[in-house]
Amino acid sequence: MKEFLFVFRNDYKAMPQGSPEEMQAMMKKWMDWVGGIAAQNKLVDRGNRLTSGGKVVKANNVITDGPYTEIKELIGGYTLVKADSLDEATALAAGCPILEVGGNVEVREINPM
Repeated sequence: MKEFLFVFRNDYKAMPQGSPEEMQAMMKKWMDWVGGIAAQNKLVDRGNRLTSGGKVVKANNVITDGPYTEIKELIGGYTLVKADSLDEATALAAGCPILEVGGNVEVREINPM
């Protein structure tokens, strides 16, 4: 089996800001989705959410703050899964709760070094 990275992206300005009950319900959807992948023995690492702050390192030791508010999409987190093909990994990603709130999942095969 190959390993794949799911990168979760969402519109920075459209991040859900629901009530505590709504946020808890959304978290349950995420846990159920990840649990379903784990039940198939295809979860490598559930990953984590990412904070909104960070730095960008460029050539010539140029370091800037990020993320940038003018950028529409925010990378919110990641997960690692295993699948036989890109199509199978994409099918696993199709159930991701981020799709319900206008986000998307980038699916990338990991090329071991």
